[in-house]
Amino acid sequence: MKIGGGVVYGAPRATALPKLLFSHGSNRLRCSASSSSTDHVSFIKDVATSKPPQNLSQLMKMLKIRGDTIMSPGAKQGLIPIVIPLARNNSGAITALLRWPTAPPGMEMPVVEVRKHGVWLLAKNVDQLIHRILVEADTENSSENSDELFHASGDLGEKLYTKGDFAKSQISNLDVYLLKQSVK
Repeated sequence: MKIGGGVVYGAPRATALPKLLFSHGSNRLRCSASSSSTDHVSFIKDVATSKPPQNLSQLMKMLKIRGDTIMSPGAKQGLIPIVIPLARNNSGAITALLRWPTAPPGMEMPVVEVRKHGVWLLAKNVDQLIHRILVEADTENSSENSDELFHASGDLGEKLYTKGDFAKSQISNLDVYLLKQSVK
């Protein structure tokens, strides 16, 4: 048995975890089942010690409109430790931010989908996923849901995508269109 070296009876000590998780004062992070983008921003700043994506609140609104259930950023049971959960869709897949342990300064957090048997990259950043959601909504011909998504994206949505641009491009494959748009 080592004492003082970080291991007692072969198990790591909990002191390596941020004090924020265990405090009882006003600095305590509160995450509920009805978590908001404010909870996620606080979690990213205080626990993940990273810069939150600038347009995270718009993405969270859009995920909710799409029918996903917003998750608490602390609901990490069963997930790999480097993801910050955002929402769960109807099939059980979780949309999350990927926080690299040693990310270079200024690197944005990619958006991933965590499924039962792996992690898939959805977008290099939050803005790219917002763009993808808007294009998909435009191609689905569901004007009510599409209008809500465009409204939730705010001014950013207008900068990223104009309704009808996919049809005007005459590209038949959505993924090819998105790839060409991201290269520009």
